Amino acid sequence: MANPALDILREKANRLPLLPGVYIMLDEQGQVIYVGKAKKLKNRVSSYFHGEHLPKVAAMVDKVRDFNVIVAASEFEALVLENSLIKQHKPHYNILLKDDKGYPFIRLDMRAEYPAMTLVSRAGQDGAKYFGPFGGRSQTREIISTVSKAFLLPDCSRRFPRDIGKERPCLNYHMGACAGWCLKDSDAADYRRRMEQAALILDGRSKELIESLRQSMEQAASELRFERAAELRDRVRAIEGLENKQRVIATAFADTDAVGFARGAKSCFVVLHFVEGNLAGKEAEMMDEPLEDDAEALSGLVRQYYGPQRGAFPKNILLPVEPEDAQELETLLSEYAGRRVYIETPKRGERLRLVESAQLNAREEILRRTTAAQRRSKTLEWLQKALELEVFPQRIEAFDVSNLGASGIVAALTVHVDGRPLKRDYRKFRIRELDGPDDYASMYQAVYRRFARAKDGDEKFTALPDLLLIDGGDTHAAAAERALEELGLTVPVFGMVKDDRHRTRALIDSEGREIGIQGNQAVFALVGRIQEETHRFAIEYQRSLRSEGFASKLDEIPGVGEKRRSELFKAFKSLKAVREASLEELSQVVPKNTARAVYGHFHTEEEKTCASSQAPPEAEN
Repeated sequence: MANPALDILREKANRLPLLPGVYIMLDEQGQVIYVGKAKKLKNRVSSYFHGEHLPKVAAMVDKVRDFNVIVAASEFEALVLENSLIKQHKPHYNILLKDDKGYPFIRLDMRAEYPAMTLVSRAGQDGAKYFGPFGGRSQTREIISTVSKAFLLPDCSRRFPRDIGKERPCLNYHMGACAGWCLKDSDAADYRRRMEQAALILDGRSKELIESLRQSMEQAASELRFERAAELRDRVRAIEGLENKQRVIATAFADTDAVGFARGAKSCFVVLHFVEGNLAGKEAEMMDEPLEDDAEALSGLVRQYYGPQRGAFPKNILLPVEPEDAQELETLLSEYAGRRVYIETPKRGERLRLVESAQLNAREEILRRTTAAQRRSKTLEWLQKALELEVFPQRIEAFDVSNLGASGIVAALTVHVDGRPLKRDYRKFRIRELDGPDDYASMYQAVYRRFARAKDGDEKFTALPDLLLIDGGDTHAAAAERALEELGLTVPVFGMVKDDRHRTRALIDSEGREIGIQGNQAVFALVGRIQEETHRFAIEYQRSLRSEGFASKLDEIPGVGEKRRSELFKAFKSLKAVREASLEELSQVVPKNTARAVYGHFHTEEEKTCASSQAPPEAEN
């Protein structure tokens, strides 16, 4: 539905200043439906009310009844303001990460007599140590449990020193998973030392801790305190055993994050955490397709993911595409982190491979979390919106014409239902009554014959398509439309345009209006597959006719059966090539007696005598 307020909004946008700022789109109830930022407000806002847009942008513009703007002092101020307004209003058309799970931390207050690791939702300013954030609450509990067992620290509901000596030790003590700190003779100083060592693990300093413990172990052994040395040896082994779990813990202090973003039936945002070049963890989130292009969407997602609530920031963030506001984004995250955070879009080398890995993970996540039917449905839905079709394109038919001289023109029809080929409905047409090759007349004839059969009630043709795709440009599409008009039928028709490398580039209507499809990989791939499949079917039909003609001529020659005919066709491809082949060339493909029979069939006595004199002598038995 067209936006009745479009002219008013266009005029209002044209009066905006060429200054940085934020714009706020409102619907008819005055609700905020989209917030964006701009280097130049006039240019950006007015672009929404001119020309054509991708389906989701067009859907948003249709709902806009008014907008407000806030002029900012700089592009950085606009970015900060946009971020704040998105968090405040959570507009429907802005891309939003789900923040209900939060970013849990581990809190450790070493000022307490018996410090304890606890899970909290946010880092505080209370003098305690906070480690994280981690991927989820269950993951954080796993980390606390794993570290506690490595240092034989309590992982139960008892509180110290309150519960010391009150009850018998729990099962953890008897299983060797706890040193029994609830016993009356437990050592508070040893408890603190172990908790300090646990803090080093949570802080990513396990190598430093292991080296310290080994030195203490060697010293204890040299002093003949073998029991103490064995205890320290077991502690070192337990910490080394954390290496597999360390990948989970390491996400809090990754030095490099590689970000991936992909679109499909859904969109997926992925962050891979790397510590010293090794993958330490992965976080992924699915969402609806964003309004923004990939660079702009990434900017918004990165701002949300690395918000001030996160508490921990890598040194480097690698992105697959460079946002327009990369410098401002880097400044913002550096302010949050309290140190320099670098944002980079690598073009080569190891860092590029990290980003490619994140991109692959994003694509695979979409495939894993959506069914093939969902992906095809989403692709067809996008195609419907892009082509402004009234009906969902469940059945798509496509035509291609293949020429081989005036008498060898054929057309092929392929059918795709729900994005999948329906081969039983494929049809072939041999073009008739043309003086020479004419692609447009051939296309007209093939389309006319197909739909005339439907009007005549032929059961093989009665199912009509929701969309007709024609291999070629606007003139080919116009020829198909003319055939439909003459039959009194209405079917949306678009040509499939190829680029200089013969790859599908766009769709085009009969009036020359192009609809780009390269921005959506799934649609681009679907149309490309349809075009290639139709071309393949046409070529196969063309070859089968050539083979039939080839066979009918050679069948007249004594001694040439199916096997020899097949050998000749494979070697020479056409009847003309066989006719023009020398006796020697024929003899290299079939036995000499067969070669003579074939050569003799196509040549005069004089030519045969000449050829025989030039032929190599037969080998003696």
